[in-house]
Amino acid sequence: MNLKKGLLLFLITALVAAYFLLDLGQYLSLDYVKAQQAAFQQLLQDHPVTVLGGFFVLYVLVTALSLPGAAILTLAAGALFGFWRALILVSFASSLGATLAFLASRFLFRDSVQARFGERLKKINAGMEKDGPFYLFTLRLIPIFPFFIINLLMGLTGIRAATFYWVSQLGMLAGTAVYVNAGTQLGQLQSLSGLLSPGLIGAFVLLGLFPWLARGLIQRWQARRVYRDYRKPRHFDRNLIVIGGGSAGLVSAYIGATVKAKVTLVEKHQMGGDCLNTGCVPSKALLKSARIAHLARQADHYGFDQIQPRFEFASIMARIRRVIGDIAPHDSVERYTGLGVECLRGEARLLTPWEVEIQGAQGRQRLTARSIIIATGASPFIPPIAGLDQVDVVTSDTLWQRDHLPERLLVLGGGPIGCELAQAFARLGSRVTQVEMLPRLMPKEDEDAATLVKAALEDSGVKVLTGHKALRFEVEDGQSILYAEHDGEEIALPFDTVLVAVGRRAHTEGLGLPDLGIPTGANGTVAVNEYLQARFPNIYACGDVAGPYQFTHTAAHQAWYAAVNALFGGVKRFKVDYRVIPWATFTSPEVARVGLSEEEARQQGIEYEVTRYGIDDLDRAIADGVAQGFVKVLTPPGKDHILGVTIVGESASDLISEYVLAMKHGLGLNKILGTIHIYPTLSEANKYAAGEWKKNHKPERLLRWVERFHDWRR
Repeated sequence: MNLKKGLLLFLITALVAAYFLLDLGQYLSLDYVKAQQAAFQQLLQDHPVTVLGGFFVLYVLVTALSLPGAAILTLAAGALFGFWRALILVSFASSLGATLAFLASRFLFRDSVQARFGERLKKINAGMEKDGPFYLFTLRLIPIFPFFIINLLMGLTGIRAATFYWVSQLGMLAGTAVYVNAGTQLGQLQSLSGLLSPGLIGAFVLLGLFPWLARGLIQRWQARRVYRDYRKPRHFDRNLIVIGGGSAGLVSAYIGATVKAKVTLVEKHQMGGDCLNTGCVPSKALLKSARIAHLARQADHYGFDQIQPRFEFASIMARIRRVIGDIAPHDSVERYTGLGVECLRGEARLLTPWEVEIQGAQGRQRLTARSIIIATGASPFIPPIAGLDQVDVVTSDTLWQRDHLPERLLVLGGGPIGCELAQAFARLGSRVTQVEMLPRLMPKEDEDAATLVKAALEDSGVKVLTGHKALRFEVEDGQSILYAEHDGEEIALPFDTVLVAVGRRAHTEGLGLPDLGIPTGANGTVAVNEYLQARFPNIYACGDVAGPYQFTHTAAHQAWYAAVNALFGGVKRFKVDYRVIPWATFTSPEVARVGLSEEEARQQGIEYEVTRYGIDDLDRAIADGVAQGFVKVLTPPGKDHILGVTIVGESASDLISEYVLAMKHGLGLNKILGTIHIYPTLSEANKYAAGEWKKNHKPERLLRWVERFHDWRR
């Protein structure tokens, strides 16, 4: 910190310390103002310029130093000076003081904060650059945070000082008027009976209702602004139109029908979405078949003669299709029609914020709805790599139509989908090469978890190549080859089929979103707020098309919020809750996580300690021949509050549920330790992990006294 910053910080600290040490706050109380009101009035009459100027300077200082008492001063101004004079005085003094606090925060802290947290603040900085004035105006008009916090935090952003001043001047004006009006009513109070005067009661009622009134006015103004180019229908054909019949869309429609709303569900392909038809269900069925083949080859580990499994890949794929068919009735048109949902097959396009055009086999029709939910899901992203269109390509969407096992499979991508399918095909007999551009697999998980998964993949026969960047695909003498770069060298990787698993892109094409000015992200996701509303408050998005988590269970989770807000948002709205989101990768061993990873905790500057229990020590895991993996729990130092859990091992996706429940309901490791777990089960790993934490935090001093007590007893 340079000399100027040091001097300014010292001056501010000294002034604030003097305020508290000298108990100057006693002069900024309603009791003191009321007791001295007559004297102040006389002083104002004798020296108006001096009193007004002194009050102005005092108000600026209190605001600039972020001292308590600004609200009392505002009430006092109304009581002493009258409404209009106090309004002008306080309005300019508060804005000037706020700007001084803003500038001091910027001068002292902005550079260091941006240098340390610049990457994490990129989105905030971009948002402030785009909508900073409006955001600040909303905070000023609807005081979600105390004004002094807003002053200091805004100083850390890139908003211009002049903009900060005039927006503050305008935004605080209404609130200042409400407080000044209350002060004028207090100033007229002559006796206790005056407490029941209509003017005073009305002033304080207005003071309490102001944030809600301001919020309502802001929402109405925003709505009028965003809807100004469209005419709202006087009547609607439906209460709710849901576009997309995957997990998010089905749950949304189900909720709407349950509460007796008139709901139309539009799906252009298959009911159930990608989870049923191309994602969760078929992939887990494939993993099960691959696991059986692997266990057969490992039969000698369980006391059997070695077994070589014999199978036709076409039979495995036929079983997968039967599994899909067995589950399909749960998501069928017949079921949802029976629940009261109108199901239409066709492509939907938004014409206005309330009108949807549906192009189907029966022709074209238009429907209006008070609210619309976009739940169109996502599909695998195909990267623009030269020559990819010249080779045999499959994705997690298209491989289920194949009936032959590729002899040489190249898997492009080291995320969960790539790892699961690479292991499955290797166990079924393909020679699998997995290529990942980053230094390691599964970059969203901690390195210890990724290391175990890599070892398991290699044990299954996968050739894992990390740090390899795909350059181009070529066909030479009828053979498909990927040329990849590794450590500056170009490497040729021959293959028969390439499975592309490098991420997913949301389905928003053809919905008419650009025509309505509804923004989407780089991966196609619809931009939504904390209520899952898009640009138009009556249009919602949930599931993969909304992000940020592209899991079936989070899609269903979001769908509840989208449906309830869409149908009842005028009465009560709910912010979507992302505090406890679990997920799993279904390799063998599985990787499951909820909450923070170690890497995330370090990046966010959160203090933590790690408790680890090795599953290789668990009786049931040893008996089942799956004694590998660990349970890792992050807690604040010295506390049993759970910040995050990573489990690697057999059935990790099931074991994590106990920690999900604990985190959701604020239960710590002591509660898990005190819960009876059946022996012998894999779930005991959770209890033993809690026991490790307890052992590491045993009261050593108390135990020494207990030892002396036992010595005395002997």
